[in-house]
Amino acid sequence: MKNYFKGRHFQQDIILVAVGYYFRFNLSYRDVVEILRDRGITVHHTTIMRWVHHYGPIFQALWRRHKHSASQSWRVDETYIKVKGQWCYLYRAIDNQGLTLDFELRKHRDYQSAYHFLKRLLTTNGRPNCLVTDQYGGTLKAIKQVIKDGLLEKANHQ
Repeated sequence: MKNYFKGRHFQQDIILVAVGYYFRFNLSYRDVVEILRDRGITVHHTTIMRWVHHYGPIFQALWRRHKHSASQSWRVDETYIKVKGQWCYLYRAIDNQGLTLDFELRKHRDYQSAYHFLKRLLTTNGRPNCLVTDQYGGTLKAIKQVIKDGLLEKANHQ
């Protein structure tokens, strides 16, 4: 990871801690500044924001690579919710322990939305032993396409 930090004003450890606190504990930039100030490090909140924007995608890729699914039994469903005054569909996948594997907001509940979500879910988290979905036609058609693409086996869908 040393190449990512070349030419930075702050040390690699400080940047890692700051960005890690931001993502792990869902803190604001100013909260991270306070935590670092308590440890004797003076950083402006916009600097933290720049670090998060720069290193966030890198950390996400590294964490996904090392993430192991705790369970191989998943539930996938969608619901209609209101976000910032607009109605949209929330696609969500959880394991049997209730941990969220992935989620996505879409404007429509159709085959393309379900297929896009399932494809991303299966490519980032691997294959489950058991995938439970509703019996909505668009979702079933997306499951058939995902099976045809080789991302899921037919016996694993219920």
